[in-house]
Amino acid sequence: MNGTLLAEMLEQIAERGRVLVGTRRAARATHVDDLIDLCDELLSGRGEVSGVALARAILSAYDTLPPADRVPFFRTLMTRFGVDTDGVRAAIAAWTGAPTEKSLVALHAAAEPKRQELFRRLNLAPGGTATLVRMRGQLLDAIRRDGELAPLDADFMHLLSAWFNRGFLVMRRITWSTPASILEKIIQYEAVHEISSWTDLRARLDPPDRRCYAFFHPSLGDEPLIFVQVALTREVPDAIAPVLAETRETVAPDKATTAVFYSITNCQRGLAGVSFGSFLIKQVVADISRELPQITNFVTLSPVPGFAGWLGRELAAGGPASVAEPDRERLSGLTRAEWHTDRDAEEPLRAPLLRAAAHYFLKARSAAGAALDPVARFHLGNGARLDRINWLADTSPKGLRQSHGLMVNYRYDLDAIEKNHEAYEARGEIVASRAVHRLAAKEMELPVVGTFKRSYRIGGANRAPDSPRRADRAVRELRGGE
Repeated sequence: MNGTLLAEMLEQIAERGRVLVGTRRAARATHVDDLIDLCDELLSGRGEVSGVALARAILSAYDTLPPADRVPFFRTLMTRFGVDTDGVRAAIAAWTGAPTEKSLVALHAAAEPKRQELFRRLNLAPGGTATLVRMRGQLLDAIRRDGELAPLDADFMHLLSAWFNRGFLVMRRITWSTPASILEKIIQYEAVHEISSWTDLRARLDPPDRRCYAFFHPSLGDEPLIFVQVALTREVPDAIAPVLAETRETVAPDKATTAVFYSITNCQRGLAGVSFGSFLIKQVVADISRELPQITNFVTLSPVPGFAGWLGRELAAGGPASVAEPDRERLSGLTRAEWHTDRDAEEPLRAPLLRAAAHYFLKARSAAGAALDPVARFHLGNGARLDRINWLADTSPKGLRQSHGLMVNYRYDLDAIEKNHEAYEARGEIVASRAVHRLAAKEMELPVVGTFKRSYRIGGANRAPDSPRRADRAVRELRGGE
């Protein structure tokens, strides 16, 4: 049975149940207390038909709540539909006295908050899944103001992780012939590199060296969950502008050696933390490998959204920190407007900024011990290797604002994905190339300013050495001998 037919059946059930639940009373539930009373009624064990209609009425009423009433609603869900502590104590005593599978199942059931069953019943309403996903996104905003709501989010995560299990997801390739309603959502949701127009979108979908894939869920219809844009190239790119340029030279797919994941966008805020991005990447890799077996390089060209903020905090802190004093003095040049367009301003910043970025990736950690950068956490957790840091790879206002123009390549080596994943998840080890590790060494000095002219690219910047031997040495130093 497809999702559309199921939705139509649920709609008919809800219509038949309207009379039984008193739609007028439900429609008057404009306050938190009224809405909570309806939730109590839904959990009281009414018939299935009337329960579906009541669930729809509750979700409709929730959608009309003023934003200011959402936090009180969430707080009441926490207190009114929590765990039956007396029941848990009794179940613990029963299991302690007779530790059987049956008593363990009873303990598990007793420990479940009543609100989880409430969410399951609300999910029966037509469009219930979409509304609950939206509700969870609003809960994440509320948690910023009230951290005590975190257990409610744990309930959502428990259910959504099951409802959006990989087995329910469908991957579709997005092309220029995909229905316009979906293409509009691709434009709307794109969060990495803005799609400015339909012409811009067509340039990302229509050429033979471009691919786009998305995951969908039957309960959400044509709403994409996550999508990835891929460029087929002859080499690993070190800047985003050539990848997105409409006037670029198109590569014949059978001549490409590299698949570049240059934009990965999660579309549903309410599904943040629900892991399906790794499955999408692996399935895309498998799809491209079947279609184009000569492609052996699978890499990203990724933003570094947390770097500029971290560096600003480090520079403001002063004292012994992750930025050496000589580099600290040079990095003051970042305050100069349009520094990236002026060679005299840009060149002194290059070496210290790359060193700071390498430290950020390899040594800066969150309170939980994870990589500090959110994009790094995603790719490292999926088994990728941090391969290269690219200088002035994104000079858009957004790129300069969030990373001072840096971008990175993560490499998905199919033979090492599982090993890299285990290293990061089990030991917190960040797998990176020798080039990145060498950059992190503070004693390492990059070539002296003024010895190069612009003519060839190393890590995203054009440089021309004054002798071939010096050029070879510079390349080896910059790339860590690789």
